[in-house]
Formats: sequence, C-alpha cells, structure tokens
Amino acid sequence: MWQLLKRTENYLKMRVDLAKFSNPDYQPGGTLKRGIWFFLNKLFIINKYNPSSGLRKFILRLFGAKIGTGVVIKPGVNIKYPWFLSIGNYSWIGEDVWIDNLGKVQIGSNVCISQGALLLCGNHNYKKEKFDLMVGDIVLEDGVWIGAKALVTGGVVCETHAVLSAGSVTSKNLNSYSIYQGNPSRFVRERTINK
Repeated sequence: MWQLLKRTENYLKMRVDLAKFSNPDYQPGGTLKRGIWFFLNKLFIINKYNPSSGLRKFILRLFGAKIGTGVVIKPGVNIKYPWFLSIGNYSWIGEDVWIDNLGKVQIGSNVCISQGALLLCGNHNYKKEKFDLMVGDIVLEDGVWIGAKALVTGGVVCETHAVLSAGSVTSKNLNSYSIYQGNPSRFVRERTINK
C-alpha cells in the first residue's frame, strides 16, 4: 500500500502543463506572410473545386516553394509552409495529402505521394512539462512511393525508390529499393522495377 501511495505521489508531481507551452525560437516566417498564406492555401490549394494543378504550383512558387517540371498536385492538398518545400521533376502529390512541414520537406523526382498520406515534421516532447515542440526534416529521394493514408514522421529519409505501403507508419529511415509495411513499418521485400 505504501508503494502505491508513493508512486501516486510521484505521478502527481509529473504533469504536463500546456499553459506553459511556448516555442519562441521557432519562427517559420513573419506573421503577415503566414496569415496571407493561410487564406490562399484554403482558397486555392486545399479547395477541391480548383481543378488546376498549374494554379496550385504558381501560388506555391510565389510563396517560395521550389517545384520542378511536370509536377502534379491534386485537389485537397494541404501544405503548412511552402517556403520549406521542394519538389523535383515529375512527382505526383495525391488528393488530401497533408504536408505538415514545420521543417523542410525535400521531395525528389518521380516521387508518388498517394491519397491521404501525411508528412509530419513536428512532434512534441512528452517527457517535458511544457510539451516542447520538436521539428525534424523529411527527405523523400527520387522514385519513392508513399502509399495512401501512410504517415512519415520528422527526421526520416526515404532512400531512392523505397516504398511505404498504404496505411503504414514510419519514424525510421527506409532503405533504397525496399518495401515497408505496417505500424511501425517493417521491411517486407525488395522492390524490383521491370522495364
């Protein structure tokens, strides 16, 4: 009984206090820039009634995104900060993809990010009372395929032609020409590409 009381007392001392949350060192762009982007993102990028990939790319480039030739960005895509985004040539971003790029997201050429996938650069330190923000960059090298409803967390590098299967979650790097599946994702087999 004494041990239970002592453990309960220790737990009561360990609490998250979100009222103390503050991240003054994280400045992803000026307030005005973020505000204007918020409205343009809602009106032209996320908006499913805008069928024009060209218009989406034009607006993203205006806000600092580096986008290569032949990129297709489908309706419903949500991009947190385009000035932290680069996309190589002939890559596809599917419907309802969320690029929550609090950090840099570098997408190579011939990358496919399928419907509803999430690239999540931000997280919180659950060991800290103030629930501190943690940010990690994401790199998807050439030929990577992120399956529908899959999740990639910050700090991950998906090496060339790696595959993360639909609905899978990775917080670890993916090796080149390898297919990963599950939550947490595990290597299942090599990727072969036939001509």
